[in-house]
Amino acid sequence: MLRSAFLYLAGQQQIFKFVRNNRLAKSFANRFVAGETLDSALTAVARLNARGITASLDLLGESVHNEAEANAAGEAYITMLDRIHEQKADANVSVKLTAMGLDISEDLCVTIMHKILARARDCSSFVRIDMESSEYTERTLDLFERRLYPTYPQNVGIVLQSYLFRTFADVERAILIKARVRLCKGAYKEPETVAFPDKKDVDSNYIRCMHELMLHGNYPGIATHDEAIIKEAKRFARENNISSDRFEFQMLYGVRRDLQDMLVREGYRMRVYVPFGTQWYPYLMRRLAERPANVAFLTGSMFKEMVGRRRR
Repeated sequence: MLRSAFLYLAGQQQIFKFVRNNRLAKSFANRFVAGETLDSALTAVARLNARGITASLDLLGESVHNEAEANAAGEAYITMLDRIHEQKADANVSVKLTAMGLDISEDLCVTIMHKILARARDCSSFVRIDMESSEYTERTLDLFERRLYPTYPQNVGIVLQSYLFRTFADVERAILIKARVRLCKGAYKEPETVAFPDKKDVDSNYIRCMHELMLHGNYPGIATHDEAIIKEAKRFARENNISSDRFEFQMLYGVRRDLQDMLVREGYRMRVYVPFGTQWYPYLMRRLAERPANVAFLTGSMFKEMVGRRRR
């Protein structure tokens, strides 16, 4: 019921117009989204960099409907790379292939991605291809391996999701070609035919994949706010003599900032995913729809952070 409600709200433009001008709603959104413009996002990146944290910028908006929209999204990413380079910001970018026209034409998507990756190479930067729902997993990995990674091995990486049954095999596949992987749990609502329904199994698979990537992977991104998993990553690194410069932790903008700062103080590398853009309302609604438990997660993270501040 909650999922249906959030999805309904995500598509209501009249509500979006009202919420976008509502001070309380924007205040909540600004905790988790770095404003509506590239300037506001780069300001957020500067604040993160000042705390010793790197960033990955993501322009909100997923599937596009025509070639013109896909090309415009591609040009926006080229501008992002240029501005990051000009400002010497410690940041890269994250992109969804559906935003680059994957649902319209694979060739169109590849053409746009090659333009983005060529600019990333010129700027000595990096592009992370986000993973979407399971219906896109094989298409995304196939396109990545066949048509993007071979030309830009230093400038493009992929995301894998531990809640899918297939992910450990995909981790081994990525290690074989030395591709950089960001490992997350996954947020989309998936059928039990392709994904673990129970959190304990998702967590167990995450740790199994994480261990393999830490031992044999190419600078993996350990994307989690789960303190038990973070503790396990630190233990595993110590016991296997894996130095802290061989991997990085990653978290979402505005979530567990206390934990982010603690890891930096301990000498670990930290990167924060920074979403921005006018589509923040649909973004938040869809994230909540994917897993309504995210409501409790987001509010809980704010509470933990406040408690942590009082204890210091």
